Amino acid sequence: MPTRLMLLDTASLYFRAFYGLPDTIVRSDGTPVNAVRGLLDMIARLTTDYGATHLIACWDDAWRPQWRVDLIPTYKSHRVAEEIAGDTDVEVVPDALEAQIPLIRHVLGLAGIAVVGAAEHEADDVVGTYASHADVPVDVVTGDRDLFQVVDDARQVRVIYTAKGMRNLEEVTDAVVVGKYRVLPEQYADYATLRGDASDGLPGVAGIGEKTAASLLLEYGTLESLLAAAADGGSGLSNSVRAKLAAAADYLMVAPTVVKIVRDLELPSPAEAGARLRPVAGGPRAELERLGLEWNLGGSVKRLLAALDLTG
Repeated sequence: MPTRLMLLDTASLYFRAFYGLPDTIVRSDGTPVNAVRGLLDMIARLTTDYGATHLIACWDDAWRPQWRVDLIPTYKSHRVAEEIAGDTDVEVVPDALEAQIPLIRHVLGLAGIAVVGAAEHEADDVVGTYASHADVPVDVVTGDRDLFQVVDDARQVRVIYTAKGMRNLEEVTDAVVVGKYRVLPEQYADYATLRGDASDGLPGVAGIGEKTAASLLLEYGTLESLLAAAADGGSGLSNSVRAKLAAAADYLMVAPTVVKIVRDLELPSPAEAGARLRPVAGGPRAELERLGLEWNLGGSVKRLLAALDLTG
């Protein structure tokens, strides 16, 4: 089987699993296990359908890194609950999901699935680093369009986009990004900076929407070149666009650092992380089968084990 690395935006997937299955699915002590079930089924299907030989569950060690918030205070601000004890901002994660995250980590460990995070960085940055340095074909599984910036046909990096559900997965390539947004994947971060993104708390440049952002990048190539044209009184840039960019100057100084995915983290190599998928044997297999019964995981554990058996 040809080598193929799959990178999971893990939180994106377990949130989707949690909201896609009823939280009345519980284990004997009443703890919901719908996210655990759903995630295991997703992994079983994805690895089988896309022929993954290596898999890394990329983890949010910091889902809202302080260095990004310091640059743009509104970054993901709608996803936090303020005035918690100690006046600390925390992500709004339903208690029924919060209780399942340790279970997810435990099951992934028993299954031999590599889990990798990086201090003060999001899973997107872990994905970006692995995708940018892999020397094999890569499938990035996510419901987050920010990761479209890592798509690269020449290097065989694509996104398996889950936004429309697991029954309507979309394989995002260079052509798909261009068709959706009229920009290349390598321009997507600049496009998102100009357009803004309410889902991430990015205000964008007032008066510049999707069409204008795409047109400007088509003409100037990069945000840096666009800003250079804005500073050049002799360029052909309209006074209207100049004024909009000038009004957003403070934002434009910091936004690219926030929006662009980090690609140079010091991470274990896929081999060092244990990314190679293998059948689960011995004690770990027996423990997974036991937990499948104890935790009311239905056939999810069996389907995961069957999928991993195929990798041997």
